[in-house]
Amino acid sequence: MHYALSFVLLVGPALAQDTAWRVPFITTPDEVVERMLELAGTRADDFVVDLGSGDGRIVITAARKYGSRGLGIELDDKLVQVSRDNARSAGVAERVQFVQGDVLLAKFSQASVVTVYLLPDLIGQLQTRFVDELKPGTRIVSHSFRMAGWRPDRAETMRVTKPHVGQGDESTLYLWTVPANVRGVWQLDARRVRIDQDYQQIEVEGATDARLSGSDISWQSPQGRFRGRVQGDRMTGELAGRAVVLQRR
Repeated sequence: MHYALSFVLLVGPALAQDTAWRVPFITTPDEVVERMLELAGTRADDFVVDLGSGDGRIVITAARKYGSRGLGIELDDKLVQVSRDNARSAGVAERVQFVQGDVLLAKFSQASVVTVYLLPDLIGQLQTRFVDELKPGTRIVSHSFRMAGWRPDRAETMRVTKPHVGQGDESTLYLWTVPANVRGVWQLDARRVRIDQDYQQIEVEGATDARLSGSDISWQSPQGRFRGRVQGDRMTGELAGRAVVLQRR
């Protein structure tokens, strides 16, 4: 009951029945499902949300193999019932939930892993929400389709054992890690540090080798190497071995 209650609260308005789009149901091969979850670094403490969950195999595999909790959101109510039956058969029904709903309306901000096998137009409509609503560090894995303008952290093409309906004998997977928002001017001691940002790509004024992964940030400056963590409008870390705090102005 605890899981069911939390999932219902998460989905909220996603239960709308009317929608302007329909997506063909093409299953993801089991070996691709396994690799998607591996690529995301799935763990027992993850909450995996599959947008357009079909027969539930991604969420079920995450629960069975890693012990993760999961939620599948699927437009076709018949597939939702199939997913629930599959979860019971796999012995993970207490860890996962499947709901009928429109992925464009769904609430999924509690996810730590999001998986998608959706057409590019749908991914494009979800892209802003991924950045604005998901916590920094959340991993997004897409099967076959990438997001426009957001360079993936990793991309790989794998051969599948048997040619699969709708995709042939290869699958391409893309991984993104949701970055913290670091754009702006930050105060570091008596100095101001300006950071420009394009998703996870950042430029730090007067510095080189600037990197951002989720909430972890680092750069090389004349004062030394900074390594820190972003917490909203505050960064804490070390600069050349000295503890420092930066505040966004």
